[in-house]
Amino acid sequence: MKEYLIRRILYMLLTLFFVSIIVFVVIQLPPGDFLTSYIAQLATSGESVNLETIEALKKQYGLDKPIWEQYLLWIWNVLHGDFGRSLLYNRPVSELIGERLAITFVISLFTLIFIWVVGFLIGTYSATHQYSFGDYLFTFLGYIGLSVPAFMVALILLWVAYAYFGQNLTGLFSPEYLEAKWSFAKFVDMLKHIWVPVVIIGLANTAGMIRTLRANLLDEINKPYVLTARAKGLKEWKVIFKYPLRVAMIPFISTVGWSLPFLVSGAEITAIVLNLPTSGPLLLEALRNQDMYLAGAFLLMLSFLTMLGTLISDLLLAWVDPRVRYE
Repeated sequence: MKEYLIRRILYMLLTLFFVSIIVFVVIQLPPGDFLTSYIAQLATSGESVNLETIEALKKQYGLDKPIWEQYLLWIWNVLHGDFGRSLLYNRPVSELIGERLAITFVISLFTLIFIWVVGFLIGTYSATHQYSFGDYLFTFLGYIGLSVPAFMVALILLWVAYAYFGQNLTGLFSPEYLEAKWSFAKFVDMLKHIWVPVVIIGLANTAGMIRTLRANLLDEINKPYVLTARAKGLKEWKVIFKYPLRVAMIPFISTVGWSLPFLVSGAEITAIVLNLPTSGPLLLEALRNQDMYLAGAFLLMLSFLTMLGTLISDLLLAWVDPRVRYE
């Protein structure tokens, strides 16, 4: 196992190196650069920009250098913990990401808990009560959750809440706490509002987990080893939870690592609709404006979390399923 871990970590470092190159090049592919967009915005607002100002801005942002030199400078600073300065916000990238990371993490963590708890309970119920009214009801709701995008559910919920109840469900805080410093009262206020994005973002993923767990569990509960356990007189709940459910959960454990980048990125479009101060809209804005340092730091971080999560999933899979061995 020790040799396997060392080998996987070396693969991760090599993969990250190539990912960093791809990320930096892809961000540069669209015509123009951040400065081109910035000058266009100034021209739209009626402000004139002379050539001296343009050259000064290019030198300030390092855009006058070849792309390979820009990349080497960026990756060298990243290795030393400096992700650069955002071209769009003129602030350190680490500072911008840090401001939104905590709220993004809290929302995503609550969403993951919601997905796993609700999906686990309903999926198990649907499999053990096949063709019952509850099974049909949850199947119908599951298809709705899978077919309707989360941002569309958000728009419908916002309209219903405002049109019929006069309530505004956007944002995470009440008006009096928007600019207030963090306190216990502000944290409690956030918990009062957090259920809206948690339910909306988690709906589709919960529906998918219910359908997958139900199908996997139905395949297992009719196998001979389950019939043998029942014949020995074991209680039904013990038969289900100790044997077939453990096997049915393997597909989820093998992909649990994908949750790590989700904890950081969140749902971008839904966050914009609900006006959430998370990192998703910040990443989208950076990509739209070709802010290469901010977007590059985000994408590099998401790539690293994906590879780390995959490693954790592989190790968990070996722990849960004794048939899996990494030699």
